[in-house]
Amino acid sequence: MEQDDHKAKMERLKASVDRRIDAAQEERGLLIVYTGAGKGKTTAALGMALRCIGHGLKVAVVQFIKGAIDTAEERALKSFGDRVTFLRMGEGYTWETQDRERDAQCAQQAWAEACGFLRDSSYAMVILDEFNIALKYDYVRLEDVLPALRARPPMQHVVITGRGATEALIEEADLVTEMKQVKHPFRKGIKAQPGVEF
Repeated sequence: MEQDDHKAKMERLKASVDRRIDAAQEERGLLIVYTGAGKGKTTAALGMALRCIGHGLKVAVVQFIKGAIDTAEERALKSFGDRVTFLRMGEGYTWETQDRERDAQCAQQAWAEACGFLRDSSYAMVILDEFNIALKYDYVRLEDVLPALRARPPMQHVVITGRGATEALIEEADLVTEMKQVKHPFRKGIKAQPGVEF
């Protein structure tokens, strides 16, 4: 009886999923936001970059805020040659730099570079890593960002990461995932390690 119940439940689920697949006919570039206090926002975005690369598509990554340290993911992605453009535009986390004016200047320069990618239809995906931080601290004004996002090529996907996504950006986005921290090794005194944090 248990097998029969399971089979009936799975048949209902399949029918429901199939209906949603049949109804989803629109195809366009998505605005995706990864936010929240938990680990994994950049990792999720870069995983999407790998999917694009696997399909032979071009990706641009612009890192806001981050920038002081070399990362393995940057080296790995750059190994794909002209399919990936990877720009580290920040000078480090804001608690390290402690210079609002300089951080804002770096974020503005990074945004100017990002705008070039957002106008270039040869890029299937543009990742704006830690951009939510730049928006939260008003280094870049959301009123300037939304029109650029809306004017991008129709099939271009944009992925924005970072804590503290604004309500307006969340409203604008097609997909939003909030990473929730449940446990983190740093809280136990375990340091950042290669292959996990960088």
